[in-house]
Amino acid sequence: MSGPVKRQYDSSRRREQARENRRRILGAAHDLFVTRGYGRTTIADVAAEAGVAPETVYAAFKNKPALLHRAWDVAVGGDDEDVPLLERPELRALLAQPDLRTRFAALAVFNTAAMRRTARLHLAVRGAAASEPAAAAMLDEIDRQRLDAMAGHARAAASTGQLAVSEDECRDVLWSTTDGTLWHQLVERREWPDERYAAWLGRLWGSALLA
Repeated sequence: MSGPVKRQYDSSRRREQARENRRRILGAAHDLFVTRGYGRTTIADVAAEAGVAPETVYAAFKNKPALLHRAWDVAVGGDDEDVPLLERPELRALLAQPDLRTRFAALAVFNTAAMRRTARLHLAVRGAAASEPAAAAMLDEIDRQRLDAMAGHARAAASTGQLAVSEDECRDVLWSTTDGTLWHQLVERREWPDERYAAWLGRLWGSALLA
């Protein structure tokens, strides 16, 4: 009876080791893309930073564009779970808030935390887009995904009857203020605390979008 138990244990341990390797690779890739740039970072660099063989990186992610894509997904979600952002409990609770001003304030807090995770990588992808086709494609996808997400927020906001602007204008205002640029300028360059930035962003949305 010990044979099957040992095989099950070994299999479980291998899966956990593979998952830990993926986490280390993704963390290393994120840090190198941000500090060195996407174009100047190689798979060998990522492997060395993560403490694994290059073959391990290729086996897990196949190539650098796929690695960038997954690093972005993890930065957005804050973990490696394959759960779309709008289906996560914190956003479902946020969208259930009936008072739109309160909802926008909560969305600003949520977005600020997301910017803490993603803004630097977004800027790195944007900087590489002019010379790296994979980065340009990733940037287009990032903007498209964010537009879809903000369209969902705007649609939900319009359904409350509390907007002072059109649904399309709400979508575009949310989209244009959530790409990381404002967060980078005010938090990283002007040294605002995240809490101050989140409160300001909530007030901005409230004044721009509500009566």
